[in-house]
Amino acid sequence: MGSLLAKRRSFQFSHWSFMFAEIAVWSFAVLAVTGVVLMLFYDPGMSQVTYDGSYGPLRGLFVSRAFDSTMHLSLEVRGGLLIRQAHHWAALVFVAAVVLQLLRMFLTGAFRHPRTGQWLIWVTLLALGMAAGETGNALPDDMLSGGSLWLITSVAQSVPVVGSWAVSLLFGPDFPGDRIIPVMYGGHLLIVVVMAALLGARELLVRRHGHSRFVASLPARRSARPMMALATIGMLIILGYGVQIAPIWLYGPAKPTQVSAGSTPDWYMGFLDGALRIMPGWELTIGNHTLSLAVLIPTLVIPGVFFTVLAAYPMAERFLLSRRGRRDALGRPKNTNRVTRETLAHDLLDRPRETPVKTAIAVAGVTFYGLLWAAAANDQIAYQFHLGVEAVTIFFRFAVVIGPVIAFVVTRGMCLALQQTDHHVAEHGVETGIITQSPDGGFHERLVPARQERREPPITSGR
Repeated sequence: MGSLLAKRRSFQFSHWSFMFAEIAVWSFAVLAVTGVVLMLFYDPGMSQVTYDGSYGPLRGLFVSRAFDSTMHLSLEVRGGLLIRQAHHWAALVFVAAVVLQLLRMFLTGAFRHPRTGQWLIWVTLLALGMAAGETGNALPDDMLSGGSLWLITSVAQSVPVVGSWAVSLLFGPDFPGDRIIPVMYGGHLLIVVVMAALLGARELLVRRHGHSRFVASLPARRSARPMMALATIGMLIILGYGVQIAPIWLYGPAKPTQVSAGSTPDWYMGFLDGALRIMPGWELTIGNHTLSLAVLIPTLVIPGVFFTVLAAYPMAERFLLSRRGRRDALGRPKNTNRVTRETLAHDLLDRPRETPVKTAIAVAGVTFYGLLWAAAANDQIAYQFHLGVEAVTIFFRFAVVIGPVIAFVVTRGMCLALQQTDHHVAEHGVETGIITQSPDGGFHERLVPARQERREPPITSGR
């Protein structure tokens, strides 16, 4: 039994999708190293100085020390632009890898006990990665980051009761004030430290509960980790060297009365931009207080519900399975006070088709996110297809409600159809396309038995 379990583990944990976690770890390593280098040259001060750097179009303008130090780092420090752009690309890749890791864990059921702690760490890393990206984008104090600060101000002011207090705490008596960049800088460093601690905790949990790289008899997996490190770091260096990102010299210094044309957020914040664009201009008046639901719901309610559902899903599934496990075949309660751990946890990962409801929920969530992300380009869609912006906006308002439902129904049906196909193959065998003639003169296609491991029952860990 032990050798069979090791064999099954080896098969399950050697899948390419387990590389998402490695990409996230090594992207964070690049973030940490490049971030330390950037700290040596960056000045978060908001006092005004006259720019006298190498970029002629801005020479002589009054800029903040934050913007001036970022320009000096980008255009005058040897290798500074490479470090800065690699840092930005690493942030984008890190969030993408975390999202794919969460999606992989959800589809395969890898969030179940005893790995629920790892799931919660990845959910927290996603939220912190988005927060780190936003605080980091504000640090150059360019025109693009100035627009982000306006959005942060609007979001904070939409919060009931404490909104005005939060704005005064961040910005002081005036916007943008002289404290926001130092506050963002301190918050950025604090978030990175917490993320590093969480990744360390995740590594300890992996060692305790098992992971592909610690499964015995997998020397190829152990050698794959340094190869993945080299591939991730090398690709980020190539992107930093050859693909321009965040050219602040083209945006210019931040001004409270201006915003950069064609400004777009980083990809992982696009869904918030889309939600803001398609949200109706609803307001709710309670007594003498007016709540701006048009800002509160897209920027706070939707992300809050999203991360709450992600964090609570393992516990909710465990509760539902516990309720189901306490009843017999006739639906009557069993005479037991607990469900065995083998009922709720196993070493084998789910095939997405074998859990149609969970897979359909994942696809519905991705559809909802994708539609909000596409809605962030409603003006470009209207321009390219010669449509009215209002018509495109109304389409997305209906699509974000109807689209996930359709995706759920279609995905669940596909999973059930694939299950029927697997059942047919298990009973009748796999078609080979080889035609043989029987002694009585008839022609038949040769069938081979399905793989034995697909018909084996799940093997529990016994932990």
